[in-house]
Amino acid sequence: MPTAKIAIIAAALVANCAAGMGLVAADQNAGTAHLAAAALRAAHPRAADFVPSPASSDPAALAQAHPAPLPTDTASDRRFVIKRILPITGPIRYGEWHWDEGGVPPGPLVITVDLDARVISAFRGGYEIGTSAVLLGTAEKPTPLGMFPITQKDARHRSNIYDGAPMPYMERLTNDGVTIHGTTVVNGYASHGCIGVPLDFARKLYAETHLGDRVYITRGKQVGIGDTLVDS
Repeated sequence: MPTAKIAIIAAALVANCAAGMGLVAADQNAGTAHLAAAALRAAHPRAADFVPSPASSDPAALAQAHPAPLPTDTASDRRFVIKRILPITGPIRYGEWHWDEGGVPPGPLVITVDLDARVISAFRGGYEIGTSAVLLGTAEKPTPLGMFPITQKDARHRSNIYDGAPMPYMERLTNDGVTIHGTTVVNGYASHGCIGVPLDFARKLYAETHLGDRVYITRGKQVGIGDTLVDS
């Protein structure tokens, strides 16, 4: 084989090896999985960033743009079709959250959680009004997949399983203890299967939800404007 061709192949191998080592290092530092490129759809979902940030954020300070005027849509069969995604630039960092319900009409609430993106979103009548990075369970205590109605709410709940640990703004999803609740959301932490959200986000979500509201927990499901939030 010509010497020049050997040199080109060797350089390519070195570059590929360096790139692979960089991804491994990033995963070790982040403690979270990368999304496939196809999953980084501009509309949704948004993967939690690898850069730690404060446990709560001011939505007004975080917002870089305002939502476009909301279209009028009162048809009952359109209540669960996505009509707006909050205009957030870039991935959501751990501890970061966004909330904007300005101009959103009354409607049924649907919550989505993506285990790959590590993001929760709240939709009212198909309009996204809030989103946040979340903490999830581990391989030993995983966060379950499926649709779960909210069966109990308790703003000052304490765990009856884990030594009375505080679970503020608790919203129960399963009988064996999986809930949505407020906590400190930082990189490197995990839950016992619960969905942990920043405390201020938990407070807003708690005020919005009702018993029976549906929470859809999926892994890597892609949705965007015009897609339905609920299973047929």
